[in-house]
Amino acid sequence: MIWNNEKIIDVLRQRLQEPRFIHSLNVADSSRDLALIYGADADLCYTAGLLHDITKNAPDEEHLSLFEKGGVVLTQAEKSNKKLWHAMSGEQFVRQNTDIENEEIFTAVRYHTTGRAGMSLTEKIIYIADFISAERNYPDVDVMRALSARSLEEAMLYSLRYTIPDLIKKGQTIHPDSVELYNELLKEVRL
Repeated sequence: MIWNNEKIIDVLRQRLQEPRFIHSLNVADSSRDLALIYGADADLCYTAGLLHDITKNAPDEEHLSLFEKGGVVLTQAEKSNKKLWHAMSGEQFVRQNTDIENEEIFTAVRYHTTGRAGMSLTEKIIYIADFISAERNYPDVDVMRALSARSLEEAMLYSLRYTIPDLIKKGQTIHPDSVELYNELLKEVRL
């Protein structure tokens, strides 16, 4: 079976709760829009946007099974924050259950939550599209949308300045990939 966007949408409709399904469609649209602005492959970004949350509503057992089959060993930060699991298990789901063989898609799904230093253009687009999708309504979403049209890096730095203090307030771990991304962006961008 060929995993084209139509097939992916059918699978998402079955796997995701309605708000998450709509979010995934919106992220795909935002990903395509950002790709057109920044000269990335719009079709590839749309597909990665669709897939980014494919395991978001999966039970813990499915995440753990995907990790085991894929040889993924969770770090202490990952073990202590299950909200990170869907990005890692999503990558493994796509690798293990589809005919997709595109590393850009795999890594875009994998790092859409934490980010990482040295992100590709596609990874940056999916990361930001997740923040600015149409249904998002958090404080400063309009600032994020404006920044994303000007500079992906500025938008990413702004997002980290929003999310890292929030994680600290909630007493949650901060993934080392996010810290490394923040440090890298500080050298590149001054807001």
